[in-house]
Amino acid sequence: MDEHVPRTAAGPAGEEVSRWTDRYFLKTKEAIARFGDKTVTYAVFMRRPVISTPRLTIDWLTRMAAERDTSFDIQVNFEEGSWVGAGEPLMYVTGSFYHLVDLETLYLQKLGAACVAAYNAYTMCTDLPKVAFIAMDARHCAGTEMQELMAYAATVGSAAAKRECNAAGFIGTANDATSRYFGLERGLGTMPHALIGYAGSTLRAAEMFVETFPDENLVILPDFFGREISDTLEVCRRFPDMAAEGRVAVRLDTHGGRFVEGLGPQRSYAALDKHAPMAFRRYRNETELRHLIGTGVSAAAVYHLRDALDQAGFGKVTIVCSSGFNVEKCKVMAFAEVPIDVIGTGSYLPERWSETYATADIVGYDGKPLVKVGREFLLRKRNGSAPL
Repeated sequence: MDEHVPRTAAGPAGEEVSRWTDRYFLKTKEAIARFGDKTVTYAVFMRRPVISTPRLTIDWLTRMAAERDTSFDIQVNFEEGSWVGAGEPLMYVTGSFYHLVDLETLYLQKLGAACVAAYNAYTMCTDLPKVAFIAMDARHCAGTEMQELMAYAATVGSAAAKRECNAAGFIGTANDATSRYFGLERGLGTMPHALIGYAGSTLRAAEMFVETFPDENLVILPDFFGREISDTLEVCRRFPDMAAEGRVAVRLDTHGGRFVEGLGPQRSYAALDKHAPMAFRRYRNETELRHLIGTGVSAAAVYHLRDALDQAGFGKVTIVCSSGFNVEKCKVMAFAEVPIDVIGTGSYLPERWSETYATADIVGYDGKPLVKVGREFLLRKRNGSAPL
C-alpha cells in the first residue's frame, strides 16, 4: 500500500463487541471461562480466488488485543495485493481462545468483501490499463464502515494493477471521508443530474458551475434531456478556451432504457463496425453484445461521442463513462478498444454477496493440530509445512 494511506481500525470495541457478535460465541466464551483457557490457532480463508486485503482486519484485531491486555500472533500468508487461490489460508491467528472466540464474526466482516472488491478493482484496472478510475461506490454501500472497506479495497487492487502493468488505476473517490486512501483531501466530482434539472439546461448548469468554481475543471452530464451530442457541443462552444486546454470532460451516463442521441440498433452497429469491427467476433453472449451496441453507455455510444467531438474540433475534451461499469463491462470495452479516458464506478463492489464470505476454522489447540473433518487442507501453509 502507498505510505499516504492511514492505518485504521473502525468497528465495534469494548462492550459493543458482545452486542454485535454471534450469540453462540458468547456462550462458548462463558464455557471457556468456567473450564479453562487454551491457546488456539485459527485459519482464515475464502472459497474463491481473491486479492489479499488484510490490513483493516489486522488493525482491528491488534486493537482488540490491546484492549484486552493480551496479544495475538497474526501470521499473514500473502502480502497485501497478492493473488490468493480458493481455500488457501490468508492468515493464521493464534492466541487465547477466551479472547479470540467472540471476535470471529467481526473480523470476518472486515476481510471477505474487501478481498473480493480488490480482486474486481484489480481486474478492471488491468483490462483497461490506460483508463483512470474513480470509486463511486458510496451510494451502494451499506453504511460508512462498508465505505471504508471498499475504498481500501479499491486502492489495494489498483496498486496491484499498477505494479503489474503500469495501469493508471483508481485516482480518487467521490467523497471526502475516504479520499485519504487515494492521497487526496477531497472527493472528486462536479455535478449530479439534479443540478441540471435545477438549472433548466445542461448549458446553464455548466455556466453555474464555472461561475461558482472558476478554477476547477468542468465535467458535464449531457444525458438529462437526451441530448448527449447536442448539449455536449453547445457547452464546448460556450467554453472554447477551457475545451482547448483539456479542462472540459463529458460524463456519459445514459441509462439502459434508451440509446444515446443519434443512435439506434443500426447506427450503433455502424459506429462500432467503423472503429472496432473485430469486436463482433469476440463477444460471447447477449450481455456482451449489449455492452457493444445496445442502449445506455455502449462501446458504440462512446465512439459516436468521440467522433462528434473530434469532428467539431474538440479533440482535447475527455470522455468519462459511468453506468454499470463492472468487471464484465470493462472487459468488453477493453477488447473493443473504446476511447474512454476515465470510468466512474461503484460496480467493483461484489455483485454476488455469497462470494464474499470469509471463513475461520480452528486448526490447533495448545499446539496440537486438530481441525474438523474435510478441512485438513488448512493445516498446511503455502510452503507445505504445518503452522503449529
